[in-house]
Amino acid sequence: MRNGCADYVRALAEHEIWAIDGIHGCIALIELRPEPDHLLIVNVAVDPGHQGRGLGRRLLDFAEREAQRRSLAELRLYTNIRMSENRALYASRGYRETHQEQRGEHTIVHMAKPIPAL
Repeated sequence: MRNGCADYVRALAEHEIWAIDGIHGCIALIELRPEPDHLLIVNVAVDPGHQGRGLGRRLLDFAEREAQRRSLAELRLYTNIRMSENRALYASRGYRETHQEQRGEHTIVHMAKPIPAL
């Protein structure tokens, strides 16, 4: 098994993956990792042919409801500093930058959003 495949196998075992299906299969997904005090959004992906239709927003809404349902007070995520559109979307939805870290040549921006209790 190649390393890339091993990464996906590990993600399936350790994370929750929720998908939106279209006529021809998965068109969007969100990968979540529950932690004791927060829900981490590991990945949000939307098929390029289906972008701009609000699917990413629907998945973020779902993550917020899941955090609330699990009585977790915070949602967290991270993204590359170069992904300015994504960072703007997250900021418009109430996420605030908590810190940055350097991973090799990449600067990673960590963001968090408080989730009100039910």
